[in-house]
Amino acid sequence: MTIKEKCSHIWNNITVEPLLACYIMPSVLAGLATQNLNLEKACRVNMAYDDVVCDALARRETANYTMEEKVVQQLVARMAGWKTVIQSLIPCLLILFWGSWSDRHGRRKPCMLIPVIGEFLATVGLIMCTYFKSLPMEAAGLAEALPPGLTGGWFTLLMGVFSYIADVTTEEERTLRIGILNLCFSLGIPIGMALSGILLKYIGFYGIFSISATLYLIAFFYGVFLVKEPVRKMEKEKQQQLVPAVEKNLILDFFDRKHVVETFKVAFKKGSHQRRLRVIMLIIVVMVVIGPLHGEMAVTYLFTRYRFNWSEVEFSFFSTYAMITNLMGTLFSVGVFSHLLKIDDALIGVMSSMSKILSSFVYAFAVTDWQLYIAPIVEILNGTSFIAMRSIASKLVNSNELGKVNSLFGVAEALMPLLYAPMYTSLYAATLNTLPGAFFLLGGALTAPAVVIFLWMYGIHKKDEKRKALEAKNNNDSEKTDEKGDNGPAITNDESDIEKNKVNGAVKTADGVDNKAFESDDQNGILSEAIDIVKDLPTLHVEHCKL
Repeated sequence: MTIKEKCSHIWNNITVEPLLACYIMPSVLAGLATQNLNLEKACRVNMAYDDVVCDALARRETANYTMEEKVVQQLVARMAGWKTVIQSLIPCLLILFWGSWSDRHGRRKPCMLIPVIGEFLATVGLIMCTYFKSLPMEAAGLAEALPPGLTGGWFTLLMGVFSYIADVTTEEERTLRIGILNLCFSLGIPIGMALSGILLKYIGFYGIFSISATLYLIAFFYGVFLVKEPVRKMEKEKQQQLVPAVEKNLILDFFDRKHVVETFKVAFKKGSHQRRLRVIMLIIVVMVVIGPLHGEMAVTYLFTRYRFNWSEVEFSFFSTYAMITNLMGTLFSVGVFSHLLKIDDALIGVMSSMSKILSSFVYAFAVTDWQLYIAPIVEILNGTSFIAMRSIASKLVNSNELGKVNSLFGVAEALMPLLYAPMYTSLYAATLNTLPGAFFLLGGALTAPAVVIFLWMYGIHKKDEKRKALEAKNNNDSEKTDEKGDNGPAITNDESDIEKNKVNGAVKTADGVDNKAFESDDQNGILSEAIDIVKDLPTLHVEHCKL
């Protein structure tokens, strides 16, 4: 395949990747601006500090206002707790219905498009909060959390995206495609991070939120017009049964609780080769891998402001550097470990989890800027654990069960901010005066179970390979036996013919050669006759003429 053909192949296989990138990028782009808006609201409205204090905090001139900075940060950290509940609890419930509905109707696009609408509405709400300066911090928190929560959030979008990719790929290429999807996810983050601090400084809240809203609209229209629903192999009878249900009671059909029960039954049903146990272990991996990510997102910006006195521009530079480093590690893992070396997904997960654990010590005990910049290098492989667990999960179930199983993974992801964000914010507030980076150590400790589970899965995969190899060998042996069995009746018939000929006193071979020529020593005439007959039979081997 030439380079041109390869580029054409890649271009033709681009599906949901741009949609995901245009969803992630504005989320990250607006994230830093939203945190600064919350800090501004907490300072000027909730705490009613004068402009001199709040302007100094915004410029990071905190030498004379250390106490005010601490109070404002604690107020924002407490709001992050209940805001996370809204952003996670509602999607946690909705995603169970989304997964079942998506599988039953064979539709993935609504799972991707409706969350985009929610994020767009949230951005519009933040513009309104910026305009009405007297609105408190809680109003901005509700505007940020409620619309995405009611539309499923990025948990539902990721469920739809990964189910879509699993529908349109084979098992052989699925790890690579999930890796590419994860790269688009990772690519949107550094771009958003790189631009967020600079754009916030020069175009302010209105500019940031307007750009984010525009990108959400691009993602929505791209999904509507350019992403095609995957072709599903559904029986005509099922299609005829499903269409009336959708037309009559769309809401009741969507929120039917029996489908939630069915989701749990399908995901946890017993299967061969420890299927149920593997699904449970993967859900635990989701919790211990995704959880620290949510917890750190809630407090890392506050940590760098307090520990290193960074501005939003400095933080955006560091975040961009960290994500580019992570992107390079993901590219290397997917391209070399998975695609070229064919290393097992579970082993890739082990390497990724160990990278996270080691980096937590560097983050926690860093006291200078350059020490903090070393941490992303140690953490370079961390992003591949997400790819590994998604790839393993997609190979465990059939295509008509992907939505249900992915919805359970989405539930696990949605629950993690509920657990980890309050845990991290509480720990950060409690250790602010002693070890502000203690929450990184917590993340490393909580990631440790993933190493054990990935190693266990690697052992199971090796057993599966041995079993499949043995089955293949047995099948080959069985085919050879069948071939011999097919030749057996002909021999039997020939032998029966010989028995019949014995009755007439002339025993002949299947080719008509008189066997008495081989048994009698003195009947040379018969022997000569037999040899002449053999010469006239080109298919008969010369060995049959041996005296």
